[in-house]
Amino acid sequence: QLQLVESGGGLVQPGGSLRLSCAASGDSLGYYAIGWFRQAPGKGREGVLCISSIGGRTNYADSVKGRFTISRDNARNTVYLQMNSLKPEDTGVYYCAADGAVSAMCVMSLGRYDYWGQGTQVTVSS
Repeated sequence: QLQLVESGGGLVQPGGSLRLSCAASGDSLGYYAIGWFRQAPGKGREGVLCISSIGGRTNYADSVKGRFTISRDNARNTVYLQMNSLKPEDTGVYYCAADGAVSAMCVMSLGRYDYWGQGTQVTVSS
């Protein structure tokens, strides 16, 4: 069974950068669409961006376009979330998730994702 572990969170000043990692075991991440989600204190979990299982097509929330990017390293069985120009409103727990549907598109709908990591905290504050 696929297991996901996030890492790379921490405290960063506004305008700074972080790279989160989502490492997989139990199966190859290349078979899955991967999504990154976040949950701010007192709010629901929201989709940030995702990458499809076929073709690597990406989909971004408007709030992160131009600042965040997602990439795969199939050799390391890891997906990365590069976050630049961070803002205080980016603060939250970030989760990666895997959707087993084989598709050239991905969607940031929580119910589509079968496997979830435990999350990593990102705090953007001066």
